Amino acid sequence: MTYELKYASGWDKHFKDFDAAVKQRILKKLEQLKTKEKSRHLEHGMPYFIEEVGGYRIAFQTDLSSRTKTIYFIGNHGQYKRWYSPI
Repeated sequence: MTYELKYASGWDKHFKDFDAAVKQRILKKLEQLKTKEKSRHLEHGMPYFIEEVGGYRIAFQTDLSSRTKTIYFIGNHGQYKRWYSPI
């Protein structure tokens, strides 16, 4: 089974500044997310799942009924910690 990827407003705040090699690695992981069934939850029991790409993180939510994954955040580990801290 495959998932459709959707992108929330502001998901690319940090991604757009990454160099081409990093972007390529992340885009490859996004393609893998389309068929991946299980991912780990964000710390503190938040409603997001996390995928790691080296020192980078992808935060997303999964909707099983519509078979979609919505990407909310992509950034390095420091940016990721700041992103979820105020939640």
